[in-house]
Amino acid sequence: MSALGDALLTLAHVVEPGDQRVGTLVDEIGAIEVVSRIHDGSIRNRDHDALKARLAAVNLDEIHARADAVGARIIARGDPEWPSQLDDLEVARPFVLWVIGSPNLRLAALKSVAIIGARASTPYGEHIAREWSSQLSAQGWMVASGGAYGIDAAAHRGVLSAGGVTTCVLATGVDVAYPRAHSELLARICDMGLLVSESPLGAQARRQRFLTRNRIIAALTRATVVVEAALRSGTTSTANAAFALNRPVLAVPGPVTSPMSAGCHHLIREQLATVASAWSDIPEILGALATVPAVAVQEQARQIDALDGVAARVFDAFPRARAIDQHSLLVQSGVGVKDLLGALSTLEMLGFIARIDDGWSRVRG
Repeated sequence: MSALGDALLTLAHVVEPGDQRVGTLVDEIGAIEVVSRIHDGSIRNRDHDALKARLAAVNLDEIHARADAVGARIIARGDPEWPSQLDDLEVARPFVLWVIGSPNLRLAALKSVAIIGARASTPYGEHIAREWSSQLSAQGWMVASGGAYGIDAAAHRGVLSAGGVTTCVLATGVDVAYPRAHSELLARICDMGLLVSESPLGAQARRQRFLTRNRIIAALTRATVVVEAALRSGTTSTANAAFALNRPVLAVPGPVTSPMSAGCHHLIREQLATVASAWSDIPEILGALATVPAVAVQEQARQIDALDGVAARVFDAFPRARAIDQHSLLVQSGVGVKDLLGALSTLEMLGFIARIDDGWSRVRG
């Protein structure tokens, strides 16, 4: 990484996520100077002793080695894979992101939607989350959520069942399975989608980090869909964050007797959200927004240079005028099954290839 990248990575270990005081200082004098001031003790805020103690424990070589060991890549502000919409968070934007998974995060997020909801969900809500996520995924949308029990898990599973790309934004490190019961689900997301976090590797779950995590879900995606939510919950905080960022918020109505639909009804009543009664309402309500990212993808990603190394290698293995099956691609490309599946998801989402019977073919033009 560059000197700036190292400084941002250092701050990600020293500063709590979403700290606007330090974020403001970074925008004013730069990350390298902020690290220097923390080191020499000249930065003055109420946390300066804790910041200096944390800084003393940072070892960048160990941090990179640990990321390599768990298969994570570190994306800093301004890197080619950095999703520029996160910059809408201004001084509260992350310093870096840790990412596990083959798809390119920036390109996947160009056409994306968050589907979120209550942990204590109902069968009705879980059905909606699974079905809508599956349908949106089939239409080329990346679906993001938070990996929690209930609606989040149902949304991830709906995408996985459709063979699409889902992104799980974690409040822990990407190497920490939380909740522990979702270890298998998170492993499947690693294989076909993306795990993302601004918290360092090994970071454990803390209440405040869930709240700061929610702003990333809101900023990363083009719209937020609330399936079920209590009146006061982390779900409604994500919806409020999306509304503050001028992102469309949609809410699914439910039974008036259900406490898990009270949050959705409140968002609709206060005109913070638009009613969504079918999955097809989402691209329809978004209108031009649903097509602009696809155009941007075609303009940028039609150039082979926009593909990362694995995706470009897999694409090169495609014959020009006929379909090819997965086994043949495995042989021709020489990449492992996990990387191959991730590359195929990326290529399909970007419009390079299309499913044909039991295989894939290049898209003409």
